Amino acid sequence: MRNIKLIIEYDGTRYFGWQKQPELRTIQEEIENAIKKITKEDVKLIGSGRTDRGVHARGQVANFHTNSRIPADKFKFALNSVLPFDISIKESTQVDESFHARYSAKGKQYRYLVYNSKTRSPLLRDYSYHVPYTLDLYKIREGAKFFIGTYDFRAFMSSKSCVEDTIRTIYNLEIIENGDLIELKVKGNGFLYNMVRIIVGTLIEVGCGKKKIQDIPKIIESKDRNEAGHTAQPQGLYLDKVFY
Repeated sequence: MRNIKLIIEYDGTRYFGWQKQPELRTIQEEIENAIKKITKEDVKLIGSGRTDRGVHARGQVANFHTNSRIPADKFKFALNSVLPFDISIKESTQVDESFHARYSAKGKQYRYLVYNSKTRSPLLRDYSYHVPYTLDLYKIREGAKFFIGTYDFRAFMSSKSCVEDTIRTIYNLEIIENGDLIELKVKGNGFLYNMVRIIVGTLIEVGCGKKKIQDIPKIIESKDRNEAGHTAQPQGLYLDKVFY
């Protein structure tokens, strides 16, 4: 039996996230169905992690085991021929039996796109977070510096999460301005549930003056979700890369 690794790009707008759920359309189920169409096998697709409803991916990673004789590099073409238009397999390779998309991962990189304009953009509606008030990028960049390092990020985790180990390391948090678009690129060894979206929401509140730059280390130290900013909308989030 072979172990096949996939790198996947998808538009999460029409899906209820990555993870398979009864009677709901998900990315995992669509790809598993596509694999069954071409191999006649029922497989379990293992993703590097879950993405929520409306979240997108440029470089999601998954793997599955198969007895199919289809050459590994041809799986992407075969799967793309039967997948919906908003899911694409960018790469397919055979990997060692021990490879596990989730447990073998060493880190991830996310991007978050903010559309900072007084008027909305119909074209960016499903692909960015529209913030109609002025943001101070200097304050956002200064605030972002406090997130870099190894900390207990419990304050930046969804209250719905039950994870006990909340210590994570952020290697880099870059703020890129391109006209009305503000891109936040964050790389770390792992992320808690909604962690990136809460960090973004907190920085937006710093950028509009609702919170102060010096509040951020206090929020981290508090370990209290109520002290952090709001959870930014899902459609602005992209899983960019997974590192192994």
